[in-house]
Amino acid sequence: MKDKCVLVTGSSSGIGYEITSKLLDLGAKVIGIARNHDKSNLVHKNYITYDCDVSVRDKLEILLKQILKNHPQINCLISNAGYGDFGPLENFSTLQIHNFMAANLTSHIIITKFLLPHFKRNKMGDVIFIGSEAGLLGAKNGSLYCAAKFGLRGFSQALIKDVANKNIRVSIINPGMVRTPFFDNLNFEPGIDKGNALSIKDISSTVACVLNLSRDTIVDEINLSPSKNAIKIK
Repeated sequence: MKDKCVLVTGSSSGIGYEITSKLLDLGAKVIGIARNHDKSNLVHKNYITYDCDVSVRDKLEILLKQILKNHPQINCLISNAGYGDFGPLENFSTLQIHNFMAANLTSHIIITKFLLPHFKRNKMGDVIFIGSEAGLLGAKNGSLYCAAKFGLRGFSQALIKDVANKNIRVSIINPGMVRTPFFDNLNFEPGIDKGNALSIKDISSTVACVLNLSRDTIVDEINLSPSKNAIKIK
């Protein structure tokens, strides 16, 4: 993993934090993007952070150009940033809908758009999207979240075909519920039983496994589910 320089979005907490920590432990260099890294206690000589709200397009574009200039050795992207919001569609304002899709879908597309030419010039790259089980089956009160995750999954599938024979591997990992700060501002969370939520370490280990595979092996999609499915209403 010492040959990897990985751009991770949403690196300050939850799944992104755990992935970042895992990759650093394995010897990779990580460039982290998050809205605010002040809440993160992760400090490492190979960890460089940038603060940015990925839903703000103009700022994101400026930052990506700066990152690629400062870190031309980047050869992997873990596109993870996003948040959850659930409820009947009519309860969301048009601004809320716009901002939600910008963070949970459009930002992934824009970041990939900037990284792909870089990977093509270097004739190598890895892209891993952190999707969701919500991208596999629609759910009540999940119209926005499912739309974003279905879109991300479709984007990933199309991208695989676009970069075929370019030595650029594209994967999407679709986890079920994970006990993380994702649920802090929601009215539900995984059930109390341990089996109702995935281990966050299993997700980071899956990412590391995909990156460590032979360049001749492509994993297009991985679905991870907890052994039980129950939620707790707060």
